[in-house]
Parts: sequence; C-alpha cells; structure tokens
Amino acid sequence: MSRIGKLPIALASNVQVTVSPENVVTVKGPKGELNQAIDTDITVKVEDGKLLVERPTDQKRHKALHGLYRALLNNMVKGVTEGYKITQELVGVGYRASNQGNTLDLVLGYSHHYVFQLPAEVKVSTTAEKGKNPTIVLESIDKQLIGQVAAKIRSLRAPEPYKGKGVKFEGEVLRRKAGKSAGKK
Repeated sequence: MSRIGKLPIALASNVQVTVSPENVVTVKGPKGELNQAIDTDITVKVEDGKLLVERPTDQKRHKALHGLYRALLNNMVKGVTEGYKITQELVGVGYRASNQGNTLDLVLGYSHHYVFQLPAEVKVSTTAEKGKNPTIVLESIDKQLIGQVAAKIRSLRAPEPYKGKGVKFEGEVLRRKAGKSAGKK
C-alpha cells in the first residue's frame, strides 16, 4: 500500500467533511471552506473522527492517486484549521513593497512598478522597518493557491547568486558564487 495514502487524517471536532455522490469532498472549518474533486476510483470515508482514503486495486495509477488525494485532503484539513503563511523578503537597494487591501505594489529595480491584484482568498501585508529588508506576508487557507502566488512574486526578480539581490523566501539559503577574481599573474 501507499505509505502516505494509508495514513488516516485526524479531524478536529470543529472540522466537518462531506463527500457528495459526484465524489467532491467539502471540508469546513473555523477559517473557511474548501472543495476538491476526487477521481471516481478513489473512495473517501469519514469514520471515528478520521478521514480515510482507499483505492480499489494495486495498479500503478491507483497507487499514485491514492497518495495524491490523501495529501491534498490533509492540506485542506490543515488549511481550514490553522491556515498557511508565507513570508518573502526583498533584498536589494531601493526594493520596496506596499499594499492597498489585496493590491500589491512592488518596486524591484526596474523602470516600472509591478502592481498585482491578488485573489480574494489570499490576504497580504507588507512591512518595511529601518535597517531590515522589506517583507511580504501572504496568508490563506488554500496551500496550492498561496504557493502559486508566492512563486509568481518570486519569479519577478529571482535572487541572483553573486549578491543575493531579489525576492526570496524567509529563511531560504541561497547558493552563492564568488565574483571575478583579481588579475592572475
């Protein structure tokens, strides 16, 4: 069996899971509600406060889907109870970030600003303290969506290996390179 797929997902008392006849799983919790369509071959059951994902056979396709859907459902349960948070830093002289509601305005050393209208499910806040790099904090209940938004922001100015300038995740360790060495004799 799939090592990930066979693990049950523990449900808190304030989380409700419903499975429709079309195999769409809805997870409701204190932070919100998420839906996920599940392949018709995979069965999802709620028993004794645990969510179980089962597959019909040991075909390669069923094994792959078993682990995938268990991981997606686990992310949904964690999202509606705790939520997800991603922090990014802007490293570079003159790099700035500001927000008005869900609109993010970035100055990344180009001749123009980048203005983003973020999805309603993602909350954004920015901080700029003296002596520290400006930061962007993204919060959401949907792990896939927040990861996609963070990756898009990072792609605008990915960190370069010489000085480390760019948009990086908090705590990310960059592979640094030495610059040109002095004249060789």
